[in-house]
Amino acid sequence: MTQANDIPRAPLRDRIGSFLSERRALLRDYFSAVSGSAGRLIFSLIYFVALANTLSIADFGLFATASAAGVMLSRTLAFGFISALYRTATIRPRLIGSYTAGFLMLALLSLPVLVAASALTWLLFFSTTLPAGIFAIVIFAEALLWRPVEVAMIVNNGLGRFGRAATLAILTAAIKAAAAALFVFWPTPTLEAWAWFYVASNVVSLALAFGVFYPRQKLRLTPYLYWRRLSDSIYVASAEVLFYLQMEFDKLLVLAMGGPHLAGIYAIVMRLVDLTAIPIRTFSMMLVQRMMRAPQMLERLKVKIGIEAGILVVSTSALLFLAVVLHFYPNFLGRNVSEAAPLVGLALFVPALRNLVEYHAELLFARGQTLIRAGNLALLAALKAALLSSLLLQVADTQTLVWSLNGMFALLYLASAAVTYTALRRPAKAI
Repeated sequence: MTQANDIPRAPLRDRIGSFLSERRALLRDYFSAVSGSAGRLIFSLIYFVALANTLSIADFGLFATASAAGVMLSRTLAFGFISALYRTATIRPRLIGSYTAGFLMLALLSLPVLVAASALTWLLFFSTTLPAGIFAIVIFAEALLWRPVEVAMIVNNGLGRFGRAATLAILTAAIKAAAAALFVFWPTPTLEAWAWFYVASNVVSLALAFGVFYPRQKLRLTPYLYWRRLSDSIYVASAEVLFYLQMEFDKLLVLAMGGPHLAGIYAIVMRLVDLTAIPIRTFSMMLVQRMMRAPQMLERLKVKIGIEAGILVVSTSALLFLAVVLHFYPNFLGRNVSEAAPLVGLALFVPALRNLVEYHAELLFARGQTLIRAGNLALLAALKAALLSSLLLQVADTQTLVWSLNGMFALLYLASAAVTYTALRRPAKAI
């Protein structure tokens, strides 16, 4: 009888080579996708620096807040049918043409809802600070121009064409950066002028996305395919609106309760936080795709803890590096940004906690638990509104406010983790 310890063991180098060989395709896809994140990060930073130092801090705060509202409202486009299009690209790519036609039809039907929601948002948060015309231009750019560009990226990622999606992400980020760089030399750098620059950059991005990068399939309306997916899509749309509400509602509250200048300072800090999240989103996207095909992959506690710890370490290290740079070189990102530079290090754990909450939402989406996801995000939005309102009413100085955000986001993370990991004990829903 052969003893276990008599079996020859392969050298470490051979075992590492075998491991990498088995996962070569996965590694290739990951590095293709993350290259898009790296390129997007560079151009997003150029865009941010140019714009934040050309507009006044108050105008930058107004634009950032209106843009955040536009991102949130854009999730109502097509009643969330983008989720069905993504699942189709991932699992049934031959039906992309049919689902694209359904997306276009539902996008038209959703326009009255988008207009009504936009009008209500302006009345509640912007009526005293931002003209309705400028707000409408920003919403148009975000919801009807940029959101379809995201659809092209989403479909390419669903098809596994990570290189094409990465290239599109880099090019569109470069287009926005170029628009911001041109705006620096504009003789009247007002918020209204920038709104039209923003529209122009998104028009070019839209033409590029659908003229070059979108997969070529014949558009064919097949309504019977759509109706059975529509309820799930509406759940996803509701969850997406709630997700971005809890992600971006802080900007709206700061504008409403603190005014445009404080909103500008806050937007600069949170924009720097957002930039550190770009590489993490690539990882989350690829994990979601794997979970769609293998929902049981997160059954082991060790894997769950390892992924969350990795997100925590990478996110915190990225912001810590940025805080150290701005501490020694406060004007590194420009004159206006230097006013917010001392505050960046105070938000040290905010990127990790935000990224983990976003990761939880992606887990529930991947497992088809869209109703639970929507409920979780509604809970987080309400909790965030209550906590931030309390902070804004009780805290007088900006430094204490930013430092207190760590505790606020920690509470949001604990609530999200409790709901998410309780839901993960249930069987995944069939897609």
